[in-house]
Amino acid sequence: MTQQTKYLLSEDQMPRFWYNIQADLPQPAPAVLHPATMQPVGPADLSPLFPMELIQQEVSQEREIEIPEPVREVFQLWRPAPLYRAHKLEKALGTTAKIFYKYEGVSPAGSHKPNTAVPQAFFNKQAGTKRLVTETGAGQWGTSLSFAGSLYDLQVEVYQVRCSFDQKPYRRAVMETYGARCVASPSMETAYGRAVLAKTPDHPGSLGIAISEAVELAVQRDDTKYALGSVLNHVLLHQTIIGQEAMLQMEMANTWPDVVIGCAGGGSNFAGIAFPFIGHGLRGGQKSRIVAVEPAACPTLTRGTYAYDFGDTAGMTPLTKMHTLGSQFTPPGFHAGGLRYHGMAPLVSHCKELGLMEAVAYNQVECFAAGVLFARHEGIVPAPESNHAVKAAIEEALRCKREGKSETILFCLSGHGHFDMASYQKYFAGELSDESYNEDDLNAALAGLPKVG
Repeated sequence: MTQQTKYLLSEDQMPRFWYNIQADLPQPAPAVLHPATMQPVGPADLSPLFPMELIQQEVSQEREIEIPEPVREVFQLWRPAPLYRAHKLEKALGTTAKIFYKYEGVSPAGSHKPNTAVPQAFFNKQAGTKRLVTETGAGQWGTSLSFAGSLYDLQVEVYQVRCSFDQKPYRRAVMETYGARCVASPSMETAYGRAVLAKTPDHPGSLGIAISEAVELAVQRDDTKYALGSVLNHVLLHQTIIGQEAMLQMEMANTWPDVVIGCAGGGSNFAGIAFPFIGHGLRGGQKSRIVAVEPAACPTLTRGTYAYDFGDTAGMTPLTKMHTLGSQFTPPGFHAGGLRYHGMAPLVSHCKELGLMEAVAYNQVECFAAGVLFARHEGIVPAPESNHAVKAAIEEALRCKREGKSETILFCLSGHGHFDMASYQKYFAGELSDESYNEDDLNAALAGLPKVG
């Protein structure tokens, strides 16, 4: 029986710098605007939310930003993460392609999210922060920040989207194990949460609403900062350790990916795997096709408008130019909760506009079918979010089979599904259905986008 081939790096080979794609882009990304003045934001505008070190990373144009040694020491709990060649999946598909996957589920939280949670907690601790507040969808980010907060003796409060809070009770248990407090959003603990519930008592929640609640709390106390698990430049920067390791591992395998794939909700794991490869091509190296995969029920890149919008529902955040479904849009309650966000990271959106990447969308049931096929041949049960990347990789492999091509496919398996088994149970019972958004609601949300000259 053909076994998996594993490519491992030594601790000495772990990247010492994060890669900043802004240094290599042919056109700079559009400015972030203050919602009151419509002028570009400055450090003072962001300081109520973030420590200065993260603000500097947010606006940096330097190609390399050094990873602090104490952060690298924490990373050694699980990094460098393995790269696998999926021989058995290839055989099952009868494909002429080679399939590789970078596995991020080896972290303590079971996903890629600690790659940014740890440095964010580290820089906040250095700045004297006592408490971090955040939002989470499926709970991977909330779990990761809770883990990081426990390392640096920071209080952590997590506002989890209500439908995911109900679907994934064990995520809350893990957060509490790490010492954090987890609250279903919308909640009665913030003015905005109370306003949402007054209008819609059974609101399923959204990441936009949960962000509004967390931001509202962050600006009320000097000892409290906000932490975000995706979308922002510094978050995507921290995740590039994924792609940098993968580049070294692909060289170990004596090949280079023709296609690089990642699931995309806010854009963090996608940017993590994709940006180093995009940058490699922009600097004159071999280019790869870059594919972002999103849920058909929340098709930000494939259906959204590229426009300035708020990152949250209450309109508390700065305005960023991104692919958006409108900050007032509430996606249906499908199980890939980490992909239920109305907007896409501005840098990912900018790369899409520049033609540096493409995007596809798949329905929930077909993604679970792909995840089950993958698990039965490779042994890892993927998270529902990661199932989207698995689905796209399988489709690319079948395309190679039809076309008689021997391409190399690389995808990011962003996390395991061990806390998501209720969704797999529903799939096997035939109770999992393809959720769809309301077209009228989407049009209304897009019609309400901020007017920016």
